[in-house]
Amino acid sequence: METFTLKNYASRHATRELACGLSDVLQKRVDKIVCVGTDRSTGDSLGPLVGTMLKSRGFSNIVGDLESPIHAENLDDLDFHPSEIVLAIDASLGTGQEIGKIMVRPGPLRPGLGVKKKLQPVGNYYIAGVVNVGGFMEYMVLQDTRLGVVYQMAKVIADAICESGICA
Repeated sequence: METFTLKNYASRHATRELACGLSDVLQKRVDKIVCVGTDRSTGDSLGPLVGTMLKSRGFSNIVGDLESPIHAENLDDLDFHPSEIVLAIDASLGTGQEIGKIMVRPGPLRPGLGVKKKLQPVGNYYIAGVVNVGGFMEYMVLQDTRLGVVYQMAKVIADAICESGICA
């Protein structure tokens, strides 16, 4: 299965590159987009920001936004029809060199791995944006993540989803 990694969300052609990467990896239309995270932690707000941006553009297939986030406490409430193609979006922690990367992968998203939580996997495909460094005091790192970085990554992801044509 094909994967795609955008090396830097701030690059000049980031939106176009990510849109092409999404089209290459998914190769089919998405029925639902699940945006995982919470607005109570800057670093974990990537998913809800993307969800809010997409809803403001008229997308009706979004689950999770700033108003109604999908997080550890309500993740188990999600239930999708087996035939639905679900794309999950979440923030991720990585190395210093990985900050700013956006990865598109087949398979389910495993939310909470960066903070050592075992949560229900979500989706058939996922997008993960590396927002900060992991490995030590992850909760503090997420709280100390720059909102500007997370917001700009969310904008690139939302714009790329719109440009890619992967959903209506």
